[in-house]
Order: sequence, then structure tokens, then C-alpha cells
Amino acid sequence: MATGLNVTEPETTCSDENCPFHGTLGVRGQTLEGTVASTDMTKTVVVEREYDVYVPKYDRYMKRRSRVSAHHPPCLDLETGEEVRIAETRPLSKTKSHVVVETVGGEE
Repeated sequence: MATGLNVTEPETTCSDENCPFHGTLGVRGQTLEGTVASTDMTKTVVVEREYDVYVPKYDRYMKRRSRVSAHHPPCLDLETGEEVRIAETRPLSKTKSHVVVETVGGEE
């Protein structure tokens, strides 16, 4: 199934219904990039993004961090510390509405 994104399809196949490549899950909305912070849950990874926020009172920037739960298809082999791209999808659970679609870079 085509995802509609400009990403490389993984070599391995899987039988996961919520895989954007080999299942029926469609992607829509925005795509985000971040670092895999945790792979402890089954079929779920936590992706952490760090960004700067301007504080006018002190005329400085402050670092903020957001953590997003994303579905981890079995055809993608992910480790903690990898840079990944995630895409928005329909809600898969209470906290998951993103799916990992590509590995951007290696470990830091």
C-alpha cells in the first residue's frame, strides 16, 4: 500500500494491520522528526523532540521537550537513540495517533 509520503519502503515485510506499508493504515496530517527515547512498550515507541521557545521577559531562548507515542511496525527495526520520522494517523489508542514511517539517521 502506498503511503503518499516520500519515504523509502522497508525491505522486510510484516503482517501488522496498522503498518502504513503492508497494512491498511493511512497517514494524513503532519510529519515530525525526533529521537526514539523508549522502546519498552509492545509495538509502541516514544519519540522525543527538542525545540526552543523564546522568553521575552529575559530576552533568551529556553529548551522545551515533547514526547509523542507512536506505533512501531514490526518491519522497522528500531533502537533507542535513532532519529526517526513519524506521520500522523487516525487514533490507534488513547495516546497513539502517530506511526513511524522512516529511520532518518543512526544513533548519536
